[in-house]
Amino acid sequence: MADALSSGLRAYGLIAAMWIRSTMAYRASFVMTAFGNFAATAFDFVAILLMFSHVDALGGYTLGEIAFLYGASGTAFGLADLVMGSMNRLGRRVRDGTLDTLLVRPVPVLAQVAADRFALRRLGRITQGLLIFGYGVLVLDIEWTPLRLLVVPMMLLSGAAIFSALYVAGAAFQFWAQDASEVQNSFTYGGNTLLQYPPTLFAKDLVRGVTFVVPLAFVNWLPALYVLGRPYPLDLPQWLAFLPPVVAGFCCWLAALAWRVGLRSYRSTGS
Repeated sequence: MADALSSGLRAYGLIAAMWIRSTMAYRASFVMTAFGNFAATAFDFVAILLMFSHVDALGGYTLGEIAFLYGASGTAFGLADLVMGSMNRLGRRVRDGTLDTLLVRPVPVLAQVAADRFALRRLGRITQGLLIFGYGVLVLDIEWTPLRLLVVPMMLLSGAAIFSALYVAGAAFQFWAQDASEVQNSFTYGGNTLLQYPPTLFAKDLVRGVTFVVPLAFVNWLPALYVLGRPYPLDLPQWLAFLPPVVAGFCCWLAALAWRVGLRSYRSTGS
């Protein structure tokens, strides 16, 4: 198990490094595409700023609190998108049979698919998320304690792991559906958009769904509300703020299981 993990990480690093060298061969192009990625994602927050030009609060949350939620979700998703964003190409490989070329290599298939066409331009999304998160931290009068300081990096890293698990689980589904990248995107990109806003804006059934079914609430809502000192939705206990690493680990285990089942069920196109 440990050897397989070490082999996969090493292969991922080598493949990603190859694509990074390829990207940096055209540095001006990289800078422009990274800035374009930054600007495109920034429009989401511009829409929020336009809302606050007409209201003082959104769902009972101030602009600073929305920025904190937005930045936490955006940063976590950006990290996952950088590391695992290429997983949505798996359906295309299954359809055209190019997945067969990965199966014959002495390298874990997951590492090859995840690192394929590693896009360094996605750093633009992470940068944008961190800037807005930093803005939220600066404008809010948060009473920092050691626990709250600990929750912040835990929230960002655990959120990235949860989104990464969704990428892998969505890719595993494509072994059967073959053309389900939009289904995968509805949970990854759609989940990120959902978490940019406070839970008070949504129906309780939806909040229950993203807490107990697809645990997106552990990406930022539950830990962030603890840091902000806000009441929890559905009268949930406050100790849930410290569960994101456990939830992330469980999600990664389920995603790995789904990947193994999907890979074993794969049948070549025969072409």
